[in-house]
Amino acid sequence: MLEPTLEFITCPDALGSHRMAYWQWGNPASGHVVLCVHGLTRQGRDFDTLARALCERTGGDIRVICPDVVGRGQSDWLQEPQGYQIPNYAADMLLLLAQINPVTLDWLGTSMGGLIGLVVAGFPDAPAFAKVHRLVLNDVGPVIEWQALQRIGQYLGKIPVFDTEQQAADALWAIASSFGPHTPAQWLDLTRPQIKPLNDGSGRFTLRYDPALAEPFKAMTAESAAQGEALLWQAYDQIRAQTLLIRGADSDLLSRQTAQAMTQRGPKARLVEFAGVGHAPTFVAPDQVQVVLDFLLAL
Repeated sequence: MLEPTLEFITCPDALGSHRMAYWQWGNPASGHVVLCVHGLTRQGRDFDTLARALCERTGGDIRVICPDVVGRGQSDWLQEPQGYQIPNYAADMLLLLAQINPVTLDWLGTSMGGLIGLVVAGFPDAPAFAKVHRLVLNDVGPVIEWQALQRIGQYLGKIPVFDTEQQAADALWAIASSFGPHTPAQWLDLTRPQIKPLNDGSGRFTLRYDPALAEPFKAMTAESAAQGEALLWQAYDQIRAQTLLIRGADSDLLSRQTAQAMTQRGPKARLVEFAGVGHAPTFVAPDQVQVVLDFLLAL
């Protein structure tokens, strides 16, 4: 089975620097780059099924890059938790893109990864290597429903310990069942990159993200969230990329009202909804993968 290579890039931060990991699929020499950026507590291996499908559809003549955003997966944790902010994540991605230097750049972002993509794609003076050609926003937009943020805040930063991989999968499913139907094998595949062995020789596992991610998140208020919406709408209205907006029909984070507004302003996104899914589609189901392939690889 096709597997990615693990690469690293060093990025500056307020207290020095950190390493950001990224998973690379396909042909490293290809000028067509698809950058897939994950959600708040996830990591780049979430896109394995989609990356394999992109490589298979193009005969390997594509480069799919799936970063582990700092504080997650194989990337370093920040010494200063207040650095866990969208503008800093966008700066890391721009540094990565400068190194990759794509001829054609497409961006797929799930939740947080979509917000990062919205910021990058909405930057009117972006250098050539960061000009987004096609943009997929997965269950996210300029308005994030406050009740969804409160729901996420209930579990964010609480890092449990698991006796087995299956116990971890069951626990994660309890908070992520809104992702929609998955077979037990599919969910276990999505879980394994999310966990790591404890360094105590016990054989137990914990999650692969920095619990300090919760600090800036929990400092957010309804008022500050509303202020952020205005800036995100401004960025969205400046996007010139062809844009596909994917929404879980039962999403509590991206409202149908916001999704409809996104089809009417800015890049006038094409909206596709998946029934029986909340926040957020995982691109494991064949129908979800097909929608993305048809959009990203259209002539």
